[in-house]
Amino acid sequence: MEKIVMQTPLVEMDGDEMTRILWQSIKEELLLPFIDLKTEYYDLGLKNRNETEDRVTFDAANATAKYGVGVKCATITPNQARVEEYDLKQMWKSPNGTIRAILDGTVFRTPIVVKGIEPVVRNWTKPITIARHAYGDLYKNVEMKIPAAGKVELVYTAADGTEKRELVHEFTGAGVVQGQHNLNKSIESFAHSCFQYALATKQDLWFATKDTISKKYDHTFKDIFQDVFVREYESQFAAAGITYFYTLIDDAVARVMKSDGGYIWACKNYDGDVMSDMVSSAFGSLAMMTSVLVSPSGVFEYEAAHGTVQRHYYKHLAGEETSTNSVATIFAWSGALRKRGELDGIKELEVFADKLEQAAIQTIESGKMTKDLALITTLEDPQVLDSFSFIREVRANLEAML
Repeated sequence: MEKIVMQTPLVEMDGDEMTRILWQSIKEELLLPFIDLKTEYYDLGLKNRNETEDRVTFDAANATAKYGVGVKCATITPNQARVEEYDLKQMWKSPNGTIRAILDGTVFRTPIVVKGIEPVVRNWTKPITIARHAYGDLYKNVEMKIPAAGKVELVYTAADGTEKRELVHEFTGAGVVQGQHNLNKSIESFAHSCFQYALATKQDLWFATKDTISKKYDHTFKDIFQDVFVREYESQFAAAGITYFYTLIDDAVARVMKSDGGYIWACKNYDGDVMSDMVSSAFGSLAMMTSVLVSPSGVFEYEAAHGTVQRHYYKHLAGEETSTNSVATIFAWSGALRKRGELDGIKELEVFADKLEQAAIQTIESGKMTKDLALITTLEDPQVLDSFSFIREVRANLEAML
């Protein structure tokens, strides 16, 4: 077949460790033979982030805003051990957090459902999409260790110099304190992204916080969502036959466990971080979870929901065989290519993306899979493939489809 010609480049963000190795293999086996691939490349590997003082992350985010679609490999968010391992100039911030803040987007994570990998929650028959607010809260917190007795206050100083104070706690001994913040503008963007995504996918939208306890902070989220919904989306939801409702986070957890799935569950930043891991694990594997950052302005950034698979990387460097699941990374590429085709009116690119996903799913459902899935599949006598054999098997199925 002739290669599919692209018009506008994708923003390609390379990453770290084993996922970086798989990234290249996916391009060589599943993309370049079939597509005249156009990308604007940014190396977000930790070494290059360190060498560029993390400028490359900002450049990649701004390029994604410019071109409208990006695809990102998993990257390391360094801790102290990584600072020493990579001899870093400083403990650089999460690239995902930086990109999310610049694009002002919401992260939507959805499990990839395949036959033979059954959810732990037996009544979940349809995917549950977690919509995670991508700004503030715990991820932009300020913390302090309190050494001894004393008073801690929240202080707001207005532009005219006037102050407003709230007592946090009268400490009688040592302790810790934490300050968090959010922005009305960011919460509004979160709401718009959620409502727009629900309409685009024709799914009901749930939103949950703890406004009964947090009567100002969480209640602001609840109020903004309700205001945006009534003002701009209520009639559209009615026309689409979908619903929006708000509930407390603990009630939402109970409802989720008893549901059959098939909806979007919007969560604040930390709640979304935790619940997306819970949902993905309950559906089978964190390596079987798509992730897309969507901004209210219509910018899309696709990535895998998991990490860099450090343990497998060091086995690979030692010349040992690995069996690393690449499905979420394949789906990051397919999602970005589909969106690029949709925005540029290239139907062949959309069809290719669909078939690439079908080829990956078909490979697993035929009993050929990586070790992580073989350990949990209900299929009899699965064939365990190494990291690269799995990708080559996907290619064989893809070629048959094309």
